[in-house]
Amino acid sequence: MLPNSTQQGFSIEEATVRDLQLSFQKNQLSSKELVEFYLERIQSLNTDLKGVLEVNPDALAQANIADQERKDKPHGSLSPLHGIPILLKDNIATKDKLNTTAGSYALLGSVVPRDAGVVTRLRKAGAIILGKATLSEWSNFRSNNAPSGWCARGGQGKNPYTKGDPCGSSSGSAISVAANMVTVSLGTETNGSILCPSGYNSVVGIKPTVGLASRAGVIPISPRQDTVGPICRTVSDAACVLKTIVGIDTNDEATIEASKYVPEGGYSQFLKEDGLRGKRLGVVRSYYNFGNGTSMHKTFQLHIETLRQRGAVLVDNLKIDNIDEIYMDQSEDIALEIEFKLALNAYLNDLVASPVRSLADVIEYKNHSEQENLDEYDQDLMLECEKTNGFGETLNQALLNLTNLSQNGFEKLMSANKLDAVVIPFSRFSEILAIGGYPGIIVPAGYEEGVPFGICFGGLKGSEPKLIEIAYSFEQSTKIRKPPPIHK
Repeated sequence: MLPNSTQQGFSIEEATVRDLQLSFQKNQLSSKELVEFYLERIQSLNTDLKGVLEVNPDALAQANIADQERKDKPHGSLSPLHGIPILLKDNIATKDKLNTTAGSYALLGSVVPRDAGVVTRLRKAGAIILGKATLSEWSNFRSNNAPSGWCARGGQGKNPYTKGDPCGSSSGSAISVAANMVTVSLGTETNGSILCPSGYNSVVGIKPTVGLASRAGVIPISPRQDTVGPICRTVSDAACVLKTIVGIDTNDEATIEASKYVPEGGYSQFLKEDGLRGKRLGVVRSYYNFGNGTSMHKTFQLHIETLRQRGAVLVDNLKIDNIDEIYMDQSEDIALEIEFKLALNAYLNDLVASPVRSLADVIEYKNHSEQENLDEYDQDLMLECEKTNGFGETLNQALLNLTNLSQNGFEKLMSANKLDAVVIPFSRFSEILAIGGYPGIIVPAGYEEGVPFGICFGGLKGSEPKLIEIAYSFEQSTKIRKPPPIHK
């Protein structure tokens, strides 16, 4: 069996941020011991699971500093994340000894100009940067044929429950938290990349309103859709991390507009056990097509009944008027391909040093690198993006279509029914949330023959406080998550 406690007898596996902070205060645990515990877990499990791409050689030094600060500063003056290890998806820049490569050898050895905006906030809070998580290479924007969780540098990430599909490009962040190789992590989402792996790996993921957390220093796909959010084992931990990373960053203009959504006092104030009481939740039945009588159907019927029993007002049998149009429309694909080339070129040009300076350079690098495994997984998506010609009528029309689809679809559904949120199985609503920049939170909902699945709550921009109230109340009333059956 893998170790699960310190010499003082404190159990680390499944411990929340609050549990860890209490253990620090009681001298049951130090940050150094916590980092050593996770490094041992990574050494034992990561060869198989491949959730961690590289560990920070300075993690133990950061832990020693945190331990000393805890001795020197009065109790209560430190951030809840002080001394807590955190793993970052490998598209989030760190100005340290770690690489930032989006999982590709093409960026190995590149030098970033500064920490990503969210990393600056984490360091200020005293968090320990444990390392970088694996991901679907280039956040799933290299190839239409590569499986989720695969990247050239890290190999194939595996779901710790099934050893199969980890889903979504923030796969390593979810794998590592689920398998207790780290306390909390950060992922990014353009469309489903936080929500899907969180659901598949039985953890909590928050996809924030676009611009709520800075994307500066994050290898991009689309500044219009990209967002950075926490992946944790509990809603309370996710709320804690979210508070730390949100706010204005002058290197990301979108944070200025979105800052109006940041609540004073952070998000932990919305961790209410009765948070479902009085909330109007929409149930869009077209997403619940499991077949009557199936165990999945019965499970979600029980969850809907739980929501009702906890005081929520269920507005059932709803339909998004233009749902067929949304799923048939190609505007998102068109926009993302154009935006990716523009945004990636801008990111690469801002690097202090880099083997590649443009998408064209990346493509050329892959053509001559055996390490990139081009024979097995091509780069067809990148090739399509390179053909695009930047800003113009094609992009403008696609963006107009997406705006109209959101306004006439999700926003109309929410306003017409006076909803606080919608409740959806799995991450099936990710495209709706993605194209409008809306937030969502997913929490563990069950296991089908050992395979985890989640339940997602989505709302309008800035509705994170309501979503946290809803998700926390559901989580506390069900307490479904269980750790994967991992043995050394």
